[in-house]
Amino acid sequence: MADSPSTHGATGSEGQQRKSTPPAFRRFKIALSTILTIKVILELAVTFGYPNALVDELQGASDSALLMVMVMEGRGQIHPTDISPLLGALEDTGHHGIATDVRAWSLVYLDIIPGKEQKPKKSLELSSFGRFKIALSTALREQTIQNLGALFEYPRALMDEIRNAKNSALLMTMHMEERGQIQSADISPLLTALKDLRLHGVASDVEDQFNEHLRITGKMAAFIEELKETCHTLYDKIQPIPYIKEKLYSVDKVFIEVGMEHCDSRGSWKTLSSYRGIFSVAKGTSRIQVIEGEPGYGKSTLALQLVYDWCNEVSDSPFCKPDILIFLNLRHLGGITSFMEAIEQFLLPQDSVLERQDVEQLINNKNVNILVIFDAYDEYPDQHIEDSFVAKILEEQILRHVDVLLTTRSSCIPPACGSRTGRIRLTGFDEGAREQYVRKAVTGDDEAEVQRILEQFNTNPILRDICQAPLFSVMYAHVAHEEEEFHNVRSVTEFFLYMISCFHSHAQNKVSGEKRKQLQRYASNHKKLDKFAFDSLTGANQQLLWDKKILIKKFGADFYGLYVNIGILVEEEVINRNRGATVAEFIQYRTEVHFYHKLFCEWFAACHLAKSVTSFWSLFHDFCKRVNPYDLQFVYRFACGINPAAAKEVIKLVQKKQDGDKFAVLCALEQKDSADDVLNTVRDLVSRDVRISENDTKLLQRTTMQLLELASQKEVPIKCLILDCTFDSIDKKLAHIALKSGLCLRPIAPLKLLIIRMEATDVSEPEIISILGYVGQCDDLAELRFEECNLPVSVPATSIPSELISRNFKVVHSSGQYHLDLRMGQWGVFGEENIENLCSNVITVEKEDPLIQQQAMLLLLTNSVRDNVPIKCLNLDRSFDSIDKKLAHIALKSGVGLRPIASLQLLIIRMEATDVSEPELISILGYVGQCGNLAELRFEECNLPVSVPATSIPSELISRNFKVVHPSGKYHLDLRMGQWGVFGEENIGNLCSNVITVKKEDLLIQQQAMLLLLTNSVRDNVPIKCLILDCTFDSIDKKLAHIALKSGLCLRPIAPLKLLIIRMEATDVSEPELISILGYVGQCDDLAELRFEECNLPVSVPSTSIPSELISRNFKVSYSRYGYKMKLEVGQWEVDDVDVIRGLCSDGLTVSRVDSVLLQQSTILLLEKSIQQNIPVTCLTLDQCIDKFDVTTSNMVLTSGLSLPGVSSVMKLNVTESGHMSEDRFIQVLAFVKECKDMNEVSFNSCILPVSIPTERIDDSLITRNVKVSCCPDNNLLFNLRSGKLESKTDVSGGVRIQNSDTTASLASKIMQLMVASADHAKVTNCIVTPDSTTSSILIRTGISIPGVPYDEELEVTESGHISEDNFVQVLSFVEAFKYMKEVSFHGCILPVSIPTECIDQSLITRNVKVSCCSDNKVEFDIRSGKLESKTDVSGGVRIQNSDTAASLASKIMQLMVASADHIPVTCLTLDQCIDKFDVTTSNMVLTSGLSLPGVSSVMKLKVTESGIMSEDQCLQVLAFVKECRDMNEVSFDGCVLPVSIPTERIDHSLITRNVKVSCCPDNKVLFNLGSGKLESQTKLPDDTPIRNSDTVAEQASTIMQLMVASADKIPVTCLTLDQCIDKFDVTTSNMVLTSGLSLPGVSSVMKLKVTESGIMSEDQCLQVLAFVKECRDMNEVSFSSCVLPVSIPTERIDHSLITRNVKVSCCSDNKVEFNLRSGKLESKTELPADVFIRSSHAVAEQASTIMQLMVASADKIPITRVRLLESFSSVDSDGLSLVLHSGLCLPRLSSLKLWIWTERGREVTVDEWTGILNYAKNCQPLKELLMRWCLLPWLDNNPNIANTRVKWNPFYGEYYILQSGRWQDQAGQVLTREAYDDLVKKFREEFRNDDWQKQRRANRE
Repeated sequence: MADSPSTHGATGSEGQQRKSTPPAFRRFKIALSTILTIKVILELAVTFGYPNALVDELQGASDSALLMVMVMEGRGQIHPTDISPLLGALEDTGHHGIATDVRAWSLVYLDIIPGKEQKPKKSLELSSFGRFKIALSTALREQTIQNLGALFEYPRALMDEIRNAKNSALLMTMHMEERGQIQSADISPLLTALKDLRLHGVASDVEDQFNEHLRITGKMAAFIEELKETCHTLYDKIQPIPYIKEKLYSVDKVFIEVGMEHCDSRGSWKTLSSYRGIFSVAKGTSRIQVIEGEPGYGKSTLALQLVYDWCNEVSDSPFCKPDILIFLNLRHLGGITSFMEAIEQFLLPQDSVLERQDVEQLINNKNVNILVIFDAYDEYPDQHIEDSFVAKILEEQILRHVDVLLTTRSSCIPPACGSRTGRIRLTGFDEGAREQYVRKAVTGDDEAEVQRILEQFNTNPILRDICQAPLFSVMYAHVAHEEEEFHNVRSVTEFFLYMISCFHSHAQNKVSGEKRKQLQRYASNHKKLDKFAFDSLTGANQQLLWDKKILIKKFGADFYGLYVNIGILVEEEVINRNRGATVAEFIQYRTEVHFYHKLFCEWFAACHLAKSVTSFWSLFHDFCKRVNPYDLQFVYRFACGINPAAAKEVIKLVQKKQDGDKFAVLCALEQKDSADDVLNTVRDLVSRDVRISENDTKLLQRTTMQLLELASQKEVPIKCLILDCTFDSIDKKLAHIALKSGLCLRPIAPLKLLIIRMEATDVSEPEIISILGYVGQCDDLAELRFEECNLPVSVPATSIPSELISRNFKVVHSSGQYHLDLRMGQWGVFGEENIENLCSNVITVEKEDPLIQQQAMLLLLTNSVRDNVPIKCLNLDRSFDSIDKKLAHIALKSGVGLRPIASLQLLIIRMEATDVSEPELISILGYVGQCGNLAELRFEECNLPVSVPATSIPSELISRNFKVVHPSGKYHLDLRMGQWGVFGEENIGNLCSNVITVKKEDLLIQQQAMLLLLTNSVRDNVPIKCLILDCTFDSIDKKLAHIALKSGLCLRPIAPLKLLIIRMEATDVSEPELISILGYVGQCDDLAELRFEECNLPVSVPSTSIPSELISRNFKVSYSRYGYKMKLEVGQWEVDDVDVIRGLCSDGLTVSRVDSVLLQQSTILLLEKSIQQNIPVTCLTLDQCIDKFDVTTSNMVLTSGLSLPGVSSVMKLNVTESGHMSEDRFIQVLAFVKECKDMNEVSFNSCILPVSIPTERIDDSLITRNVKVSCCPDNNLLFNLRSGKLESKTDVSGGVRIQNSDTTASLASKIMQLMVASADHAKVTNCIVTPDSTTSSILIRTGISIPGVPYDEELEVTESGHISEDNFVQVLSFVEAFKYMKEVSFHGCILPVSIPTECIDQSLITRNVKVSCCSDNKVEFDIRSGKLESKTDVSGGVRIQNSDTAASLASKIMQLMVASADHIPVTCLTLDQCIDKFDVTTSNMVLTSGLSLPGVSSVMKLKVTESGIMSEDQCLQVLAFVKECRDMNEVSFDGCVLPVSIPTERIDHSLITRNVKVSCCPDNKVLFNLGSGKLESQTKLPDDTPIRNSDTVAEQASTIMQLMVASADKIPVTCLTLDQCIDKFDVTTSNMVLTSGLSLPGVSSVMKLKVTESGIMSEDQCLQVLAFVKECRDMNEVSFSSCVLPVSIPTERIDHSLITRNVKVSCCSDNKVEFNLRSGKLESKTELPADVFIRSSHAVAEQASTIMQLMVASADKIPITRVRLLESFSSVDSDGLSLVLHSGLCLPRLSSLKLWIWTERGREVTVDEWTGILNYAKNCQPLKELLMRWCLLPWLDNNPNIANTRVKWNPFYGEYYILQSGRWQDQAGQVLTREAYDDLVKKFREEFRNDDWQKQRRANRE
């Protein structure tokens, strides 16, 4: 016999207790499932990190949306109290519209504010139970579901809903959980029901699955705990530098985000801002993700940070999402044969509570979200074993459901990781990351030490490039912190050698004597270790882990101990589980040893390799042939740096390998003085494409450029150079290409092809002109190609270098279809000669197309018309703008015009949802009428007019059967009538046999065409199945008896129509409207049914108003919303569909105040029908609509006047009211409940009930029926009908916080808890937000009053702005009702300075209530005196800053107010960058924080600190505030420039009467005279008035104002000097903007301007200075000092007024050079001597003068006999076009005959410097002699020979010359050999060993 319903949890109290999911949440979930498309589901699954198996299940489910909802609930991503994880995921995936809908539903169904409630913590139990529910749904068959529903007594409507669902099993599972039949801890009701149905097999399976859920939950928790314990030991002992063992860090203390990129679907690398975005961007179609990077780039550190995030559940990290994270360092896994063995040996503790099979079951559970991190795949010993367990996982042969994150070197990507694998690439440290690490992990807060370390990086560009690798950067930073002296390195080899020497020095400094000697011996002699490292790396299986005993035996204990001590070797204890041993021997520990980093192993291996070049040639050759360079790149690079002989051989061998060219460049960089050695390498390299890529390190970019320059010097042809997203701009000064990395690329003469790829960048016309200027200097360049960028539509032909035209130069556009015609400056199409093929395809002109592309395409169209070539189709894709009626052209949005095209056959215009007006359509038809062969015009994505006057359509279009097609493709324009018709109207029967819908969103022409179809069907008597007016019905036109649509169209009666459906969007239909609709349908002869949807209809219609013909033909009027149909004979509704009513009643009914009367009547009628049909109503909600209870009728009278009788079928009543509910009103509600016989619960929401009611007023029948009265949604309060009292379930003795953000329901709940506490004499601490009432209650902004609660102890009031006296008194009145309250505190607001004592209740004084006014307790309110009292002395002054907090500001303002009230003088008030405006209504100064500062009478002085120029209005606002401060006699402005004058009528006269002083700068050099309204200078300007870059802003402002006063008063100023302070000239204001940000207006009275700048001034900078001179009307001279001006400026750029004024432009202090404005050229006033000296001792100005004289001589082709640089030479510019001097000035190419460079004595010139000097000399023609003296030149096997130039070298004695062969020859004719050169080097260094020359060198530079 079956159990009773209560046993199954269907209805009884037990079932009520089990119910875990509220019905509203179910409705929310069902609503959510309706909008989740499969695309959204899959994106959410990826974002949430679901396992692949679960994603596959979701994708293949019959109802993916419902399954997804269940999965999200099971995983805690949606919850009845929080849906923020779902909302966050929707926002992250870009589904903002769906997120908005979900938020709205959460408010409707759940009554929560998403994100505000506390999030439920992720629970393993919850996640596991979700998986059980999914498994359960697969076990439930259709019949089982129906039987369970009947047994559980589910309503019929609910069972129908389940039966009709896409996945009825999933929906059934949801309902069982909601009704308590299954819970996470108990499913006994379901099991009992299955057994009652004799489904014992199903019951057994379900029980097994549930038991599995319970077991997995416990085992998983234990496994996770053990994993976290093991992981903690991994990430908590980071050692940044090996030999410092006493400092170990947790990874989060040293982890710094390195640069990252991810590979997108197109294979392009895109920047990734943070590692937290790895899951969102790198997830490919495979579950494998690879983090790759070069050695030392932080892969392992990043992996440990991910482990840290998981272990510590870092909330904003995606790596806290996996259920299980397994971290395995592959270095340890050599010989491990299974995944489980690896976990057991390296992750589980010795005393693990888990058995192996437990872990296996968890790992193999496809529903568990598992992430495996394999670290250091490049160090995996078994990576070459094809069937290793790691290879099987990566190939997805095993554990396919597990996500894998693998770190490896870029050169060692596993073969199994194909294109589907997500890839992340680490790009290393930038300067910001490097500085961040130094601060975080090295120096702490020691700023000086930070700068000291960073300076080492910044002064050595090669070191900076090397330290892009975080490992190198970290090591160098720590060593630099420990060491006083720094080593200057030029290669990675030098860097590593220096680091290792530091390690050894650190160990040697701790010992002395024989021990020290032993350590030194071991440091220099490590041959055994070298060979051991080499063999380990190059063996059949790479080995990087060894047993400690083996190493001690091999190297000896002392040697081994040293290398462990200094940290190069690292010991690690691991568990050795021996399964075959006894129990005692089962678990043992062993010590394994590995190198600190694999790079150290590679270093020692390289030492062995470098030595083997001479000793073991066969070993070296075999290694280089066998080992891929990129697998062990540093072995090769280190070997090249250690042994030059090895370098030559390595470079030869690596070049033969695939992609070995760039690697050869890196190897070449490691050599010393190797430019000549790698010439052959360079020749081979440049014979193929050379690429400088954005992804290249700066070190590689610099190396590539050096070798390109070498190829250029040697005139080696360069096939192609690709600047791959590295181009930044053209440096016009140097005519170089500036790269994004900061490096510069000079013109390369032998280059053949230059490709510039620029990543969708817009290239301006000036930029392309400058690029063409650059390529014009590349003599052999034949083609310039742009890729992935937008170029200007044309280039002025006059701007194109003529030499490009003469040599048939090509400029190709990025698409490859267009080239630039250099003669015309216009773009053309490649292949125009084959124009027919081009025109046979669709030609598209898109809005996004570059202008040049559009122009070239239209040029093609023009040429096709010329050649009469047919054009198949032209598609104007969002590029159409209008018709130019004058020209009869189409004007495109780009501004280009399209003339009529006679040969065009089809024109498509796509217009981006644009409304096309009737005149516009007519003009388009006029245009196409001129296209003689055009057959069709098609519109897409636009709105067209409903009709066109037939007379406006060109007749030629009608005659040639022209087609105009509507955007939908369904309609065409009938050109004879100007009306739209439907395609296929000839088959009207088929069209009418389907449902015809007229939607509100339809275009007018669509609606018109549809109505035309209906009219034609009437004409042809074709039956129409159904017409739906979807929100388009407006009214009935009674005159015409037509339906008027909202669009303005009319629908006549349609005789053959069968069914009419009117959907009206929740509209109220009045009785007359319904009668008129019935009148209309009466004219539709064949109409059988009228159906209303989504609207409110009247409850009845007079039967006399219903047409009799409707009654006679058995016409049906149905009301689908309630399942009614109208009985036409009586005009009353009767039930048509009971299931609809049952479904509505089961969801609950609501009567709201905002409902219309018609809707309320419908709801009341539905309640009556429920009684008639005996249908229970789950809940009835009366929302703000109760008026009173009518005792005579026992009805509830609503605010609308309607009466609601007692409804016996209602189970629960929910009353929503606002404010306090009186005792009488409460009793009336209970009286209504009494009339509802089956009602067992009434709930009050958002209102406050009385604390108690006399029990005699409560009807006993309610107590007998056990009616429950709850007072708030959270059930924290109940009203006990037996005792007649409110009862609280919450302890509020700890305090209650009432906030402005509280919901009304929450507020009411808190207030009632306070009231209950007061009645029960419990003491609480209360916090109120907004006092505003006249009683002893406080009125909250929601309108609810809080009565005084006598047992509260403290009140906190948080407000903003000023609190009025009335509000303050109201708060005190409220405090009076709190009998035990001791303190009230105000935060963030300003109290009145005093209130009358009679307004303060004496009881507050008696109780000694404390009133504090700010958190710092500097101000209190004394209720005895009724005054504010300050605890701080402010007489010394108060400073209000923009950075002050609101609380601090309020405190300072009140202190000032107290001082003012107590007449305490305040010396000074400073307003520092905090003024917003002056409020004239309150006479207060409004600060930027929003607080107001009233006038403070006792302040003596006001100091205003602002920046920039103050306007007249701003100054007057400050003066208006000063007026309110009665005792103020001075106001000072600092750091700003005041207006030179203000009209006196705008200045308040009281300020003049008070003799207020207005000073404008701290030095009082400028005052503002209020009487005259003018600035006045108090000092005379000096003859030479300077504005220096070193001046403070206040000093600069003072000088500017003095100049303005002098200009206004016409006082001449002899000279104005702008010393290193010019930023730019502002053409809009005609002011000179200084580097401080201040602006200097034109000063008419200045006679001379002196500009002191450094370096070379550009043409634009010079013109900006001249533009400023133009504004200074009296200025007749401008002088430039210490800078070099351009040798010429085009005269058209020089303003003619300067020439008219005869302004003199001198270029140096000695007046040897002037600039002639008429000719636009520099002119020298003196003749150069035969010998021109530029000495290091010369002043910068003197050097600049000499350089400009040399430039003039070269420009005028005046021979210069000799130029001598005496210890002034510093370096050569990278392009070889200028020499850089120690002063920073540059010496450009000259026409000198001889150039002698005398360097500092003992200087050793580098290879780069020497090749640069030779390149410079080569560019200086006709140079006859180049002499280098007092320096050591580098050895080059083949010095470049310069034609017609003799190169001499005088190191310190003797002289050498370069022969034609490139070798040096001495005066005796002997060729300098390498041995002789080495001997010369030795003597040179001995000669200059003395430090005197170095000291002199430093002195000269200073």
